[in-house]
Amino acid sequence: MATKLEQENHHHGHDVGERLYLHRHSLVHSLPSHLKIISAIAFILIVVSTPVTKWPAFIAYFLWLLTVVSIAKIPFLLLFKRSLIEIPFVFFAILMPFFGSGEKVQVGPFDLYREGLIAGSGIVVKGTLGVMTAIILSTSTTAREILRGLERLKLPVLMVQIASFMLRYVNVVNDEMERMKVARESRGFEATGIKHWKVLATAAGALFIRSYERGERVHLSMLSRGYEGVLPHDEPPKVQTKVWFTALVYPFIAAIIFTVQLVIGKM
Repeated sequence: MATKLEQENHHHGHDVGERLYLHRHSLVHSLPSHLKIISAIAFILIVVSTPVTKWPAFIAYFLWLLTVVSIAKIPFLLLFKRSLIEIPFVFFAILMPFFGSGEKVQVGPFDLYREGLIAGSGIVVKGTLGVMTAIILSTSTTAREILRGLERLKLPVLMVQIASFMLRYVNVVNDEMERMKVARESRGFEATGIKHWKVLATAAGALFIRSYERGERVHLSMLSRGYEGVLPHDEPPKVQTKVWFTALVYPFIAAIIFTVQLVIGKM
């Protein structure tokens, strides 16, 4: 029987490109991918347009985002771990108040520049909301569904095809790498220091050549099956108005928060 941790980390399929996806039966997972992309972009645009000094609005954004995370049945611990990808930007934002010009403010033992403090806070808060929105999208939508969504949003076909092949060949390279690793370990090889770098460099070169050759074979097999530059797929069903409304609730609530803070600011 699978453990609870294994169940939480279960993803759809075994492809490298699908490892961000978390299989769940939720309202968010069931929405069409192109609507989720539109909702995510709209939410991020609203957040970016909000002045960083409007803290009540950002608190409301965070509460609404966590509500959507709960609806999508995404574990909060998983959300937190994946959000750590923005740590380099957080370090950069922390340094910003120490450099600059203009008015200074006293924060404990430090003299910080007011403009740098505002700019750094904006990077942390808006960046965190953007990263979390991207995590919700990637966790509730497979990579292939995202590509289909971009195709339905009329993104240039060539760009979609390049991304699609990249996703396919990541798996090709990963398969070759795994086979070569097993072959090395079966012969008792274990990299323990700089003296083994030559072997690893040789393996990396061989990996490139083998992956390239296998990629050519995959492409030729696709041509032999009638590939003409566009991957075949079923005609997507027409999206009902109710589904549109459900998907756009995410940015709609954010728009209400943005409007309320504007009205309160003018009072």
